[in-house]
Amino acid sequence: MEQLIIAYKDTQSGNNTQFTFYSEFNKTLEVKVVETIFLCLVFVFSWLTNVCAIVLLIRKKRLVTSNCFVLNLFFSDLLFVTMIPFILVVRWTENWILGDFVCHLLFYVICLSGCVILISLSAVSLERMICIMKMTQTTTCNVKVVVMGLVIIWGFSAMTALPLCLFFKVVEIDKELKICTLIWPTIAEEISWDISFILLDFLIPGLSIVVSYTKIYKITQDIRQRMISSTAYSENHQIRVSQRDYKLFRTLFLLMISFFVMWTPVFIIVLLLLIQNLDKNFHLSPTCFFWIILFTFCNSIVNPILYNMNLFRQKWWQIIFCCSSEETLDTETTTRKNENQIGSAEIK
Repeated sequence: MEQLIIAYKDTQSGNNTQFTFYSEFNKTLEVKVVETIFLCLVFVFSWLTNVCAIVLLIRKKRLVTSNCFVLNLFFSDLLFVTMIPFILVVRWTENWILGDFVCHLLFYVICLSGCVILISLSAVSLERMICIMKMTQTTTCNVKVVVMGLVIIWGFSAMTALPLCLFFKVVEIDKELKICTLIWPTIAEEISWDISFILLDFLIPGLSIVVSYTKIYKITQDIRQRMISSTAYSENHQIRVSQRDYKLFRTLFLLMISFFVMWTPVFIIVLLLLIQNLDKNFHLSPTCFFWIILFTFCNSIVNPILYNMNLFRQKWWQIIFCCSSEETLDTETTTRKNENQIGSAEIK
């Protein structure tokens, strides 16, 4: 049956084959159970970690900085994993029973969320670079500027991912079998979108992140060299870079690395699907596609864990069980401010 689906020819689009994506036939019960366990674990832990991260970040009460873009990252993670229940249904039913609307929505939301995550990381890295270059702990951002930045991020991501909403359709194989698959009007349009999508939503934001962190790294290395070569600075040449800035830099750098490691396979899949449409002898396994997407879903767990483990001292169980009082949070905030002052004094 799976061979029948893979070999299905769409006479209207002109594509050689149609990929079944999440629909996969003739799976054993054991395979379905294993897939369900992994999907449920990712879904639960992603919601748990991102909600805790959002709570911790909101309690800082200083959101008109890069924190707004970090919050945007966590919310896009939550949106990303909301698609897991639909995937779980398809893995069990095998046949597509969710209708046209979910077919258009599922892959569009996944793509949209991924674009927002990467562009948000890019925005944070640029903010950090400006912050370090100005030698201030936080940049002063106008509320309107931040709101406009968030609107641009979501609007740009929504527009670039729009073809997935338009061209995913439910295709009837026979009277009882249906799949949700991507049908491009022409191969030329598919090639154009693949190239522009990878360029605009992956390579350019990724390059901006690399450039920003390279610049930050050079600045920090220059500061260390000056500290070694000189024992004191005049009042006009005091350099104030707090330990908090360095910790945030390291944290965001780890977030960038984890994103590239866990999202690069998806962009490779996009190219492989294009190859499949161009070469009828090349077949991409739906099983391989599923596990790559599941691996990418895990990034929604890694993001909040990396951020909070490096920047916050509160224990996560305090947030989960509502055992963290405002007094405790205020005390820890005061402690962090003292550490920042000590770090600044050491680097003068």
